[in-house]
Amino acid sequence: AYCYHGQTLLASDKCGEAIRSLQESEKFFAKAEALCKEYGETKGPGTTAKPSGHLFFRKLGSLIKNTLEKCQRENGFIYFQKVPAEAPQLELKANYGLVEPIPFEFPALNAHWTPETLAAFDLTKRPKDDTAKPKPDEEVKPLKEPDIKPQKDSGCQIS
Repeated sequence: AYCYHGQTLLASDKCGEAIRSLQESEKFFAKAEALCKEYGETKGPGTTAKPSGHLFFRKLGSLIKNTLEKCQRENGFIYFQKVPAEAPQLELKANYGLVEPIPFEFPALNAHWTPETLAAFDLTKRPKDDTAKPKPDEEVKPLKEPDIKPQKDSGCQIS
């Protein structure tokens, strides 16, 4: 996220903030790379997954490095902006897309659901009836299957 935010900041001519964002991205990428290598070397059942060898992970590393070099080069030649000590804040709420998500709300309780009505559903007070017992299964008698022999003269012809 910091890498792509850095690219956005560079596009909006905020090169100092873009450099700091990309430095933060580089730091998190190094942590993730160490964790991925440790995960790939773990012994255990299952498939041997190597997340550090995944195409996205490899491309992200070079993208971070190249974009950071570009920002530093452009800041040295064009912008001359100071690199802030703290990384810029990421906008976590998306302000783009097709629809706005609707927050879920429980529907209002109906007037019929009172404490007396809910108490009527107490299963310990149900009447005992013996009709609920399952019937014993009847024994299935084996059927004798007819002995079918293949016949050569079936009446079918191939023309």
